[in-house]
Amino acid sequence: MTTAAITREDLRSVDLFDGCTDEELEPWLAAAEPLEVEPGEMLSEIHDVPAGLFLLLEGTLDMVSDADGRLEPSARQIAPTWVAAISSLTGDPLPVGVKATDDCRVALIPREAFVELVFGNRDVHKRIMRRVAPVMNRLSAREANRERLASLGTMAAGLAHELNNPAAAAKRAASELVDVLEVVTHALESFVEGGIERADAARLLELQREAIERAKTREPLEAVAAADAEDEMLDLLEDLGVDEAWRLAEPLAFLDGDWVQRIHAVAGPVTSKALRWVAATVTANELADELLDSTGRMSTLVAAVKTYAYMDRGGLVTADIHEGLESTIVMMGHKLKHTKIKLVRDYDKSLPKLTVHGSELNQVWTNMIHNAIQALGETGTITIRTSLDGPCVRVDIGDDGPGIPDTARGHIFDPFFTTKAAGTGTGLGLDTCRRIVEDRHRGSIGVDTGESGTVFHVWLPIEDTAR
Repeated sequence: MTTAAITREDLRSVDLFDGCTDEELEPWLAAAEPLEVEPGEMLSEIHDVPAGLFLLLEGTLDMVSDADGRLEPSARQIAPTWVAAISSLTGDPLPVGVKATDDCRVALIPREAFVELVFGNRDVHKRIMRRVAPVMNRLSAREANRERLASLGTMAAGLAHELNNPAAAAKRAASELVDVLEVVTHALESFVEGGIERADAARLLELQREAIERAKTREPLEAVAAADAEDEMLDLLEDLGVDEAWRLAEPLAFLDGDWVQRIHAVAGPVTSKALRWVAATVTANELADELLDSTGRMSTLVAAVKTYAYMDRGGLVTADIHEGLESTIVMMGHKLKHTKIKLVRDYDKSLPKLTVHGSELNQVWTNMIHNAIQALGETGTITIRTSLDGPCVRVDIGDDGPGIPDTARGHIFDPFFTTKAAGTGTGLGLDTCRRIVEDRHRGSIGVDTGESGTVFHVWLPIEDTAR
């Protein structure tokens, strides 16, 4: 909606035109289109190329970004000032949106006219160029921090999920172990009360050891076969009059009728207690194995976190490149868990160790593996290959997904460029990879892509790797 015409005094209030003569202001005045903007109205949408230079004469504008579907203010512009000059000059999308926070009076210099006017006024051009670096640095730093926090949140959630499973299993096993140990502890008392002689007690111990050995070497059964074996054991125990036979049928189902009859021949009237004792010891061994497995998995995860962040070795480390790749795979495990994606490793284990910024380099592997997972969706193959390539260690991370579109191939390493939907990517992931590889490790990075998939290549020099 138009409002009062723009005056020369309006333009002079904006520092972009400091020192301009009346004659120099005339073409700007002629190009200026007056706008009246209401609170909440968007002057420019996120990732759109702006209509031109916005001269904010009255009011306040917010620079906003998309944070999971909601607009999040990142900077505030208070009149009089100017907005969107850099994107208007380059024709590139503005990485943020421009939103009015109150009633604003704005002069729009359309993009084509703005470009001509800027190159016709050296002082104005210098002021804009001086603003480029600080603005881009602030945007890059803010988006990079946001991406790191988002990655950290994803990793923390995944790690919590991965740790919760073995922790819950360990807790359950420990609780059940208390119950079965109670049975084992009172077994001797039960045998004494039942009149078991020393020789018979020795035979019961032999039968118990036999059951434990058979439990360790048994082959797992299919669900139907396991149910049939349990039913057969239940019938046998009930025929012998065993108390609460249904409780013992499942843990003793791997044994046969001959073993049960031998127990009955020795134990006689305390057969029920003898069988419960054997079942408890078999179960106790299984629970102990489960505890070892669960705590081992937790230790593996903790070790992977320490390697991923190199928490105990400082920022610069001398390490096998495969350490970082493997710890990253563990950290990304929750993203692969519920998919049919296959992970193939082709490592050259003879590669020399490199002196690297370990946690930063792991950020490169994280971004690349994460991109591969997103490219594949639910099914496909990710291949991670390491090799010696002249004076460099080469790491290839590829997927057999649809490849990168032709229109995007030349821009994938550009800051703020993304092919993802708004709010799902900052466009800084691969730019971060490039900076870490090239600026921090004196290496190089490239990509091959086509209908058969995409492969990212990273070359890291063996000598003097890290800056």
